Amino acid sequence: MSQNPDISVVVPAYNEAGNVVPLAREIAAALEGRNYEIIFVDDCSKDTTRQELIDAKAELPALRVVAHRHNAGQSRSVRTGVMFARGTVVATLDGDGQNPPENLPTVIDALMREDAPEDLALVGGDRSANRQDSAWKKFASRFGNGIRKRMLNDDCNDTGCGLKAFKRDAYLLLPFFDHQHRFLPALMNREGFKCEFRPVTHRHRTIGASKYTNFGRLFASLTDMMGMMWLNSRARNSRGADEV
Repeated sequence: MSQNPDISVVVPAYNEAGNVVPLAREIAAALEGRNYEIIFVDDCSKDTTRQELIDAKAELPALRVVAHRHNAGQSRSVRTGVMFARGTVVATLDGDGQNPPENLPTVIDALMREDAPEDLALVGGDRSANRQDSAWKKFASRFGNGIRKRMLNDDCNDTGCGLKAFKRDAYLLLPFFDHQHRFLPALMNREGFKCEFRPVTHRHRTIGASKYTNFGRLFASLTDMMGMMWLNSRARNSRGADEV
């Protein structure tokens, strides 16, 4: 494992025993031949998630395990992983295994391509055409995404997709709050960065249960939306700075 990886893959995990090690193996296979590290952030799981990851370090030299002392949620887990990351590019995906790691090169290569706009800071996955969830869950997601897209004008059809690649230094400029991970495109735009999106695949959860309910997610999204609208109303962008 390189001490100076180009890519850091951050995976938040809470009570994902049985999912995390196969997922780590898939990530390693998807990025074979690249200079990368894998950071799983265990959000104080109550099952064997943490121990399974610790045991897997002997098999996967690129794997790092970071453990929260108290449960703090998905957004804080992502932020913790970014703070520990050593790569200039950070890619994220969900710990439940529903984001196929084979799609990681899709978003990473789009962000790192030579002809990318200079201010491109994030490339997100879009599961809209391939989402493997219940009809009710897909409806709730489309409804919530539609409202957010109209209110924040972030041009993102699927902000809930955990599969993203972004520049670490750009992420660290963003204001942090709980559920921040659902508003990364809007927050990047607020700082003057560009975002792009690529179609990705999605698959059914095979082990464990979702940590969210449709109503819980909707309530949190509505309150967070008002906060995001306030943040946008207070934004003043210098368009960069130069030492003179």
